[in-house]
Amino acid sequence: MKNRRVVLAAHVTGLPKESDFAIDTVDQPPPSEGEVLVRNHFVSVDPGMRGRLSGETSYAPPVPLGGVVGSATVGRVIASRNAAFAEGDWVAGAFGWQELGLTNGRGIRQIPEGPIPPSAQIGVLGIPGLTAYFGLLDIGRPQPGETVLVSTAAGAVGSATGQIAKIKGARAVGIAGGPAKCRWLTDELGFDAAIDRLAEPDIAAAVARECPNGVDVFFDNVGNSLVDPIMPLMRLHGRIVVSGQTADYNLGANERVGLKNTRAFITHRLKMQGLVVFDYVADFPTAWAELTGWIVDGRLRYREDVVEGLEALPAAFVGLFWGENFGRKLARLTH
Repeated sequence: MKNRRVVLAAHVTGLPKESDFAIDTVDQPPPSEGEVLVRNHFVSVDPGMRGRLSGETSYAPPVPLGGVVGSATVGRVIASRNAAFAEGDWVAGAFGWQELGLTNGRGIRQIPEGPIPPSAQIGVLGIPGLTAYFGLLDIGRPQPGETVLVSTAAGAVGSATGQIAKIKGARAVGIAGGPAKCRWLTDELGFDAAIDRLAEPDIAAAVARECPNGVDVFFDNVGNSLVDPIMPLMRLHGRIVVSGQTADYNLGANERVGLKNTRAFITHRLKMQGLVVFDYVADFPTAWAELTGWIVDGRLRYREDVVEGLEALPAAFVGLFWGENFGRKLARLTH
């Protein structure tokens, strides 16, 4: 059996290019005793992967040259010599950008039967949804009536964050790129307001307009270039959740914007904290149960932006940094 994969052809410097990636084919052995072979139906396209493609070490090891680009995956077991998994089972895992995945059973979980499509297990019920859930509820801790500001609000993390804020009784304001995304936030997801970053010459003025009483929780996925102008607009005892830094991933250390408005930490008694969602692994089952309930009840909605085939993955990844995704970016490898 053959396995087609997208591998790292060159360490990424600056904005990623399609030529940084290559497609190869390797022989795939059958599973040995205790192993499971999975055919991946969907793989995720994640901006957070950018940090692992430069050869630098972060909280996760870098992808080596010739290595498979990492991602979340969802697929079906096609051969099993592990009693815990049967042929035909849907499983979620992290096999990366490849058609097949082989495992001893660790790192995959069976997907329960139900009304939610399997692809949601690597979106609103995967790392993006879990990041929104724990980042907002454990670090942001919104209270009823407070204002939650969310950047990249039309993405998988941001859209879930704003809706969870609404579920908890807070006011949700999103920042997104373009009128279509902003309409989706307010008209379909129930955000109280949306700011089109492409149409606003002064983002701080726009936030002040839409959050006249200030911001209690700022859930950021962009980086310091957005955090810094928002800091003076935070309310007393405001909380800043550092979820991602998409504007900084492609910049060198000397090019990244610093924070100048740090006086607000004193005057506004602010707290600013980052998160790595894997710190909460022990609590994932609780989050899955609650997120699933909200989806079934219609209180948590999501959107998938799906490209077709392994060949589409490099361009889809590059497009993330130009704001081309609308919802959770996925590639479908097989039907």
